[in-house]
Amino acid sequence: MFIGEYSHNLDAKGRIIIPSKFREELQDTFILTRGLDGCLTIYSNEQWAAIFKKLSKLPSTKKVARQYIHMLTSRACECTVDKMGRIQIPSFLAEKVNIKKECVVVGVNDHIEIWDKATWNTYYDEASESYEEIAEELTDFLTHETL
Repeated sequence: MFIGEYSHNLDAKGRIIIPSKFREELQDTFILTRGLDGCLTIYSNEQWAAIFKKLSKLPSTKKVARQYIHMLTSRACECTVDKMGRIQIPSFLAEKVNIKKECVVVGVNDHIEIWDKATWNTYYDEASESYEEIAEELTDFLTHETL
């Protein structure tokens, strides 16, 4: 399980430190891809395999299914952590979510997100304003017996 928020800077070569707590759980290699809401997402190989299995069940006759699969997989890349605890973020992914220097690495239960710091702060502030309403909206889902 990934939890917590860590501030790090992208270096001149496009590398960022992955917090040691996260590295332990990710193991040797993992997948970096475009996330939702303006971030990049890191999935362990196990989680990526589960997502890939679900994606293969989407109907290829539906344009939205094809588009989602293309956006998630076409620029996904396998990452490894170097001896300094860093990964290389390809420029085509960094540019898509406006990551230039200051970043926030966030643990989100089963995956990790990498955000441009200003984008994260805006997102977090907006979500914080309606936190109670969001919780109320999800109450039925969160208390359902199948969880």
